[in-house]
Amino acid sequence: MKIEGKVALVLGSVKGIGKGIAEALARKGAKIAAVYWDWETHLETLKKDLEAAGAEPFILKVDLRETKKIPAMVAAVAAHFGGIHILINNIERGGWPVVHGPYVQEQWDLETETTLRAKWWVFNAALPHLKASGEGVVVNLSSIAGIVGRTGPAAHVFNDGYAAANRGVSLFTETWARMGAPQVRVNEIMLGFVETRHGPGTRGWGVLTKAQKDDLLHHTLMGRVGSIQDVVKAVEFIIEEAPFMTGSVLRLDGGYVLGGEPVPPIPRRVL
Repeated sequence: MKIEGKVALVLGSVKGIGKGIAEALARKGAKIAAVYWDWETHLETLKKDLEAAGAEPFILKVDLRETKKIPAMVAAVAAHFGGIHILINNIERGGWPVVHGPYVQEQWDLETETTLRAKWWVFNAALPHLKASGEGVVVNLSSIAGIVGRTGPAAHVFNDGYAAANRGVSLFTETWARMGAPQVRVNEIMLGFVETRHGPGTRGWGVLTKAQKDDLLHHTLMGRVGSIQDVVKAVEFIIEEAPFMTGSVLRLDGGYVLGGEPVPPIPRRVL
């Protein structure tokens, strides 16, 4: 799908990965509806950077945990731009046991309300507009927490609730692909450790010890965390270059799930 002239609704866009995606789509000529809730101090930078990228952004402050507000938000975007072609479903609150300590109900609820529930409500409100466009694209952002859970080096980073919520996102991706076909393609990018998402630039990364960080990197085949640009390229690929792909999960983790253990040489035969 050609991005130029399309309307993109980008959640969690005030900074980090969401902002990087919004800017990249704006540079390719998309009309950007940028949704945020917190991190108000980053708002002016978001506006300036989107304008510098060529967009006249429609910026909305919405607490997506308040699901009754979501239909009106989506309707406002569709009315402002005349439709919606792209949904970047990027909203979450990551686990970080080393930051939050033992679970309290508020933390569990926050993770499920954002990482899982808000995505569902936004998709269902946007689906009629995406179908009406004739070539809609949804990209769900999730985490490898849905695969690895609270195990190994990631146990310092992923809580149980966060991991469970992310496994649920993959179920959504498959169900929504069926609901949207053939007018709407729905795919998922499952992120590993990325700058601003469980990587450098986050409070939790600063809490980890050097040994804990080293363990995470040694377990990652590429030996590094991902960059925002790594994510942007994957999003652009799904939108522009993968017209036959729907219901798929693209794991973008530098090989963390496979693990960094070396492959030994095949031994000499015994017999």
